[in-house]
Amino acid sequence: MIGVPEPHTGWTFVTNHARVLAAIADNPNVRIRDIAAHCRLTERAVQRIISDLEQDGYLSHTRDGRSNTYRIQPDKVLRHPAEAGLTVASLLSLLVQDESDRTATPGAFLSPMLDMNGAKQG
Repeated sequence: MIGVPEPHTGWTFVTNHARVLAAIADNPNVRIRDIAAHCRLTERAVQRIISDLEQDGYLSHTRDGRSNTYRIQPDKVLRHPAEAGLTVASLLSLLVQDESDRTATPGAFLSPMLDMNGAKQG
């Protein structure tokens, strides 16, 4: 089927909900089709995720003709008890980067924080 991304096997560190939210944070006017391509999801999966995020108050949208403009609620607290007190803004600050940062040497931003064994310094 054309337009359906290849499935991903195995686990990942970031959930699909977080990926969709980060794509919207990058561009509040992004189309569902473009989110799906970026996140390697089907359009239907993206629609379900957006519905979940809107239903729980993390996201809202306004319709302008045939396009949507999304609004993220940055002060909304994350759902899981292990992240108690962390906000959507704090999550997005880790996930959303400038394009120049994405093309930088992988791991370069970690080197000052980690020693040679990967342990956190100071």
